Amino acid sequence: MGLGKLENKKIGVLGGSFDPAHIGHIKISKIAKKDFNLIQVIWAITKQNPFKKNKPNDLYKRTAYAKKINKRNKFIKVQCFDDIVKSNRTIDLIKYLKKKFKNTDIFFLMGADNLVNFHKWKGCNSITKMCKILVFDRDGYKSKALKSKSFKKYNKKTVEFIKFNKVNISSSQLRKI
Repeated sequence: MGLGKLENKKIGVLGGSFDPAHIGHIKISKIAKKDFNLIQVIWAITKQNPFKKNKPNDLYKRTAYAKKINKRNKFIKVQCFDDIVKSNRTIDLIKYLKKKFKNTDIFFLMGADNLVNFHKWKGCNSITKMCKILVFDRDGYKSKALKSKSFKKYNKKTVEFIKFNKVNISSSQLRKI
């Protein structure tokens, strides 16, 4: 399913460098799809994470690999939106998707590590008004995330902490292998 048939549906968005994409990304996508009746989860691969100084590997290779590991997961759509929205910021991507797919509920998926610094994101208040935030635990971040400014500021209707059996691997760990 392409991005053209999502009007009046529920979709998930998982943004990041995906350097590389891994089973943890797939697992949280599957949980979000099942638990929130999402018709699709968009993996929005960014050219450069605004909070990371190190340059990620080649965008084409990251995108191709993310598509390759999702051959069986037809509900996951992999795409880079940076050139379309002329930005690598989540707020600009969400605005674009809300405009493109009117009356569509958007669920933004993130790791608990991202919630810790979510208050520093450009347009974080607007993001929480435009979509529900689903936060997935990452090793060592649950207590920090639950004590974070963002978790305290936004109510549970806006930010929901998802309990699941974690996959204890990160992209940075995989790059070292």
